[in-house]
Amino acid sequence: MIADINSVCTYCGVGCDITGQVKDNKILKIYAQNDGYVSQGKLCIKGSKGFGFVDAEDRIRNTRVKKSFIEKNLEQLPRELKARAKTLKDFDEEYYETPYEFTTSLAAWKLSEIKEKYGRHAFCGMGGARTSCESSYMFQKFVREGMNSPHVDCCARVCHSPSLKGMKPLIGEGAATNPFDDIYKTENIIVMGSNTTEAHPIVANRILKAAKSKTATLSVIDVRRIQLGKYGEELVIPYEANLLVLNMMAYVILNEKLYDNEFIDARCVGFEEYKESILNDPFANPEYMKNIEGYEVLAEQIPNIARQYATKQSMFFWGLGITEHLDGSYAVMAVVHLALLTGNIGKTGTGLMPLRGQNNVQGACDTGCLPYFDPDYQTPKEIGLMTPELIDEMLEDKIKAMYVMGEDIAHIHPNQNKVHKALDKLDLIISNELFMNEVTKKADIVFGVKSAYEKTGVYVNAMRRLHLSQPLVEAQMPDDWEVLRDIENKINGEFTYETSEDVWNETKEAVKSRFFGATYHKLSKNRNRGMQWPIQKEDTPVLHLEEFRTPDGKGYFQYHQYKLREQIEKLVKKIDIPKNEFYLTTGRTIVHYNNVAQTARCEPLNSRYEKDVVLASKEDEKRIGSNQIIMRTEYGETAIMPVRYTKNIKTGTLFTTFHHPESKVNFIFGDEADELILTARFKSVRVDIEPQ
Repeated sequence: MIADINSVCTYCGVGCDITGQVKDNKILKIYAQNDGYVSQGKLCIKGSKGFGFVDAEDRIRNTRVKKSFIEKNLEQLPRELKARAKTLKDFDEEYYETPYEFTTSLAAWKLSEIKEKYGRHAFCGMGGARTSCESSYMFQKFVREGMNSPHVDCCARVCHSPSLKGMKPLIGEGAATNPFDDIYKTENIIVMGSNTTEAHPIVANRILKAAKSKTATLSVIDVRRIQLGKYGEELVIPYEANLLVLNMMAYVILNEKLYDNEFIDARCVGFEEYKESILNDPFANPEYMKNIEGYEVLAEQIPNIARQYATKQSMFFWGLGITEHLDGSYAVMAVVHLALLTGNIGKTGTGLMPLRGQNNVQGACDTGCLPYFDPDYQTPKEIGLMTPELIDEMLEDKIKAMYVMGEDIAHIHPNQNKVHKALDKLDLIISNELFMNEVTKKADIVFGVKSAYEKTGVYVNAMRRLHLSQPLVEAQMPDDWEVLRDIENKINGEFTYETSEDVWNETKEAVKSRFFGATYHKLSKNRNRGMQWPIQKEDTPVLHLEEFRTPDGKGYFQYHQYKLREQIEKLVKKIDIPKNEFYLTTGRTIVHYNNVAQTARCEPLNSRYEKDVVLASKEDEKRIGSNQIIMRTEYGETAIMPVRYTKNIKTGTLFTTFHHPESKVNFIFGDEADELILTARFKSVRVDIEPQ
């Protein structure tokens, strides 16, 4: 008998409602219902075809311990564990296949030993958003309470941490202000630093529909031409120019007195100082663009889109093309300033819309998987270190153990030569995973766990929408939170949860100002629609209606000046650029997801994009002189990568995806990062190329 089961897609931050067609505990098909609130009856190719990984032959369905770890620790093991360790069965040349109960005991023993020997700060946790709020809440609780360490971080470090840092001080929240459907109610849309059709396709569907039907004007700002730009005004900007462009938009609005005086007077603080700073900033006048060779047209384009934004009901969408920069947080602040200047916030059809990279990265942050925030964004009793700082601590032998939950730090983070060296120094790595990826290959203890399609849990998408998933198929592996519970119970014995609902009931109390009213019963009744936090009796689709969520209810202006650097500095000063020097940016392709651990195991997806490709300008074809290159920086080099020449890339610049670990793309990024929050500059790096 075929059953149709409703659940949620956990790939990108759109978080589409899905229906799985299941027979004999096997997924036959995934589709969207015509009345789907997020999907609107359509899924991208990942959502519809990206489920084959569930039954992949190399799925981790057991528990494993590295043979070298047993050998190294055998004499120190407690008597019972030592006796059992001598009876373990081989899984392969490197690992034993181990009983779950033995392995949780082994993990608890080693964690306790390291804590006793080196202190509580010698342990850190690296959580991901590929799991539910229940597991992310449990993870930070395991780190903070179970191990008494402040060092917990998550994948937001390499994506939207700057959005949180840029938004929260100014308006009290670091989350999207409006529902996606407000795209149909707005008059003007700006998309900056987001290749939305590839990274968030179901949001792109709405934007395209609004642009094609002319209910809204569209402006697209990026370092290359993208598909979305064909349907509106397209601004191709230099690398490292985000803050420059955003301040120029503010300059036009202020200089031409297009700002909303009534809104500013009633709801904002610091306007006059901000206004004086912008109008006296030599970089803020759009005329400055006439100094940048190849980009002079921006001097006319920027004022045009600033006027449209100020005089129409407008929404502003952005992605990692803003946040993964040296000034990512400051650029997000500049986006917030535009909304405050024009009153394009706090009502339907307006708002600030950071497009989160994956479903539940919002939830992971909400539940406290950041070193400087407890659940509900409260200040923790002790602030821990961010991931790049933890890597340094590992190299200095101060961090000795790490628990990784669904986060491939040995692939998707920057400066991989350094990261690998740091991981190799640890005494213990524990990993909860679906497949043996780059970090799990380094793990001493591996727990195979359920995927999102095999468990119950709450996921929070990029518009604050809570969706209660339910399993499409049954699996024998534990959920992430169950592994954490079972290890903690052998350390302290304080995690007394029987079901995911038990964990959720505590989670919604801990995240009280946002999740409190979101019971499993209520979320189940609203499974198709979901509910947007904050949720008490009802949910809240639009934030900041009457006041901002700051202590005094006001919105704040905090000006930051652009710093001349990199490509723009060379173009302005007419500095000769060597033949082999290019500026590189990175991004996704629609068929793959981050480290391809899941999507590469789905034939309909991987067959379309089996390796990462470098895109270069047709004008640079003779300059490069090859269809294959290696890219190098002082930090490392890529593998040999194929090059495809296109009209969509400006001369002197390159683009590549980073999905396949064999490409070694993240080996060329260093420690340069956002000044406030240490998110790496994945979107702009100078590289030397070597034709092959």
